Amino acid sequence: MIRNIATGVQTFTSNAFLVDGERTVLVDTGSNFDAVGRVQAEVDDLDAVIITHTHPDHVGNLETVKDAFGVEAFGFDTDQPGVDVAIEDGETVKIGDHDYLALHTPGHKNDHLCFYADSPEILFAGDLIFQNGGFGRTDLEEGDRRVLIESIDYVLDTVNEELAEMNVGHGPSVTTNPYQDIELASQAARMR
Repeated sequence: MIRNIATGVQTFTSNAFLVDGERTVLVDTGSNFDAVGRVQAEVDDLDAVIITHTHPDHVGNLETVKDAFGVEAFGFDTDQPGVDVAIEDGETVKIGDHDYLALHTPGHKNDHLCFYADSPEILFAGDLIFQNGGFGRTDLEEGDRRVLIESIDYVLDTVNEELAEMNVGHGPSVTTNPYQDIELASQAARMR
């Protein structure tokens, strides 16, 4: 089961997805709210934290969560504060009950990762792609529009058209034809 523990938070934060199962994982920790309390309200323990990228709104609660549950954080770049274990492009990681393919998708930030499981057809898109063809900002440090377009196309080429669910870094998850939202993001990113 996938739950956004940041739902209803009124401060600036990313979404933070708690995925329970064989390996209970928090995908991004969000910031500026009691992530530990919200995780504890749902599950007894946490096995790992997986980071889509290290912008402060996605990792603000990272150290608190790691300390509370005694877990390591997995992400693309162990040179980034708080990231303990590197995940490489093309590597498979267990999230909940499913194996997810890690996709290195820079353009919004150099260490950005998306995670895709083809069996349940679920994508964790971080800040690369959003609902209705939205896409990540490229005006921040490490942002690059050309690279972002390449990353969106990489995701588009990897996921199946039958994609059932896209969990994004901000805003609502997409459960109605999310593949179309990725196509729209690819087109929209080229127009600006």
